[in-house]
Amino acid sequence: MTLTDNAQKIFDLVKELTAVELADLVKALEEEFGVTAAAMVVGGGAAAGGDDEGGAKDSANVELTDAGQQKIAVIKVVKELLGVDLKAAKELVEKAPVIIKENVKGEEAETMQNKLQEAGATVNLK
Repeated sequence: MTLTDNAQKIFDLVKELTAVELADLVKALEEEFGVTAAAMVVGGGAAAGGDDEGGAKDSANVELTDAGQQKIAVIKVVKELLGVDLKAAKELVEKAPVIIKENVKGEEAETMQNKLQEAGATVNLK
């Protein structure tokens, strides 16, 4: 990926941040722009798009339809699967039914579905 000069400068500065500083930066960006890291992850797949017509059979959208009785376990699995913080995972789970990840390759989608179902969630692959 090619970045503009300004974007490259920002990227280089971000690489120098500690984990705590990076977490604070993410939180500030979420508050400033009214988004969450989870929304960016989900939105990222849609931006890449174009697979709806051609390779739709090889990929699926993972939809969390219900968190079930073990909501905390489901939140932990979503956090692990998407690589987001606990708050973002909780917000995503509470929005069910919601697509948690788009255009996931077949085997990965099934793995996600199985892990979420083991935690007590109801999941559909679309």
